[in-house]
Amino acid sequence: MTELLRLAIAEIEKLSPEQQDAIASRFLEELQDEQKWSTRFNSTTDEQWDRMAEMVRQEINSDETVSLDDFLSTEK
Repeated sequence: MTELLRLAIAEIEKLSPEQQDAIASRFLEELQDEQKWSTRFNSTTDEQWDRMAEMVRQEINSDETVSLDDFLSTEK
């Protein structure tokens, strides 16, 4: 176990049982989600990556994309 994880656990141990369980639930959900993404990425073939890249290129060329600045803008 890393020192950072030990520190985090030590801080979590100071919390109420309910708070500890809430953090543990989020942590376990995050681990499960990370495993799903890892499995999906590892099982994606080069052909699938190439098709996805081509789809993105087509969207960019046909102006179907929105710039990240526009998407994240807080101004309305």
